[in-house]
Amino acid sequence: MLRIISLNLNGIRAAWRKNVLPWLAAQEADVICLQELKAQTADLTPEMLAPKGLHACYHCAEKKGYSGVGIWCRQSPERVVSGFDGGEFDAEGRYLRADFGNLSVISLYLPSGSSSPERQAAKFRFLDAFFPQMQALRTEGREIVLCGDWNIAHREIDLKNWKSNQKNSGFLPEERAWLSRLFDELGWVDVYRRLYPAATGEAYTWWSNRGQAWAKNVGWRIDYQIATPGLAATAVAASVYKAGRFSDHAPLTIDYSFSADAD
Repeated sequence: MLRIISLNLNGIRAAWRKNVLPWLAAQEADVICLQELKAQTADLTPEMLAPKGLHACYHCAEKKGYSGVGIWCRQSPERVVSGFDGGEFDAEGRYLRADFGNLSVISLYLPSGSSSPERQAAKFRFLDAFFPQMQALRTEGREIVLCGDWNIAHREIDLKNWKSNQKNSGFLPEERAWLSRLFDELGWVDVYRRLYPAATGEAYTWWSNRGQAWAKNVGWRIDYQIATPGLAATAVAASVYKAGRFSDHAPLTIDYSFSADAD
């Protein structure tokens, strides 16, 4: 069994104070993908740099207190790749890849466009730059899963208030169509949706800090594990952990009956 967890920390130091490490350690995951570190390497404690029993690698943003992704894994990766194109978004620490046998796991953090028109424009630039990367990954002949905060709710069942959010970042028609192209044109698979095609409230992974969004489960499903068809077909179970909170996102765990050493 291969267990992969994805979690946007909204600050690794803040999540640490909320005891994210003991919870993650208890899950016995093979790979843990982290997003939005909001820290640079110099800010990370020895325990963050080397969690007990795990190998850790990070791709931090150049800007302090911003973005950044990480991967923790039980097995040391054969190869680690930071960034995907050497462009503006690599400086923001949004892409980290680890290879194990014939499996690649990528921790991914797409830009949010909700703060300003300028950031929405940047988000669209990211989508334009990243689609060819998704095409290239599909030609590698490897089993690949991209885990992270995609900052897009794909369908109406993926957020509570879809009608009132149709003109808001994260549910714009152009963003949703971009995700559809990944699935329909390139053959990538939304693993959670493959397992639970009709899930609604239990599938949400993010809640606004405004109002009582968490208490009322007014959420969005914007954290995904998107995989090659071969790997996705081996998924046997998925869950979103909501019994405790480490950030404004919830951890997404998926179990696969897959061996990275398989032919």
